[in-house]
Amino acid sequence: MIDTATRARLVAWLLFTAAAGVVFFLRLLPLDLAAGRWPGPDWVVALGFAWVLRRPDYMPVALFAALLFLSDLLFMRPPGLWAAISVAGLEFLRRRAQFSRELPFLFEWAMVGGVFGAMMLVNRLVLGIFIVDQPGVFLDALLWFATLAVYPLVVLASAYVFGVRKVAPGAVDNLGHPI
Repeated sequence: MIDTATRARLVAWLLFTAAAGVVFFLRLLPLDLAAGRWPGPDWVVALGFAWVLRRPDYMPVALFAALLFLSDLLFMRPPGLWAAISVAGLEFLRRRAQFSRELPFLFEWAMVGGVFGAMMLVNRLVLGIFIVDQPGVFLDALLWFATLAVYPLVVLASAYVFGVRKVAPGAVDNLGHPI
């Protein structure tokens, strides 16, 4: 028999995978045939960051890395680069999840914005070192702004649709697992 904490983690992993699958499917649909459209937010990274800051045990690094590697392949980015940078950003936030629990949402939002901005700078630096064509700085700034603009919506959806909320300090079940 599976205990409730393990069942909750498995359900969260399936929900995250399904949400990423929906995002991938919608981005692959040929809805906009006009050239030169603006970049949309990185929903999967925003969702992963929101979940790791609320429930680090609900966001395994292997699942996050696999889904982002799949997105690299689907969206024709250099395979593994954005996935590796995003995993580094996720793990940076995971280390600060305990600290950010007591912070107001604006500080969390600023921290996520700083991490996402640093990730984009590292991505541009690596692509520049290997002389890979990349979009202009303005498009990267739009991607950063779009992702930060939807982050509060992702947090609300995480809490009220997926049920991923911050754990209160000291809240554990009878087995000692965070509730």
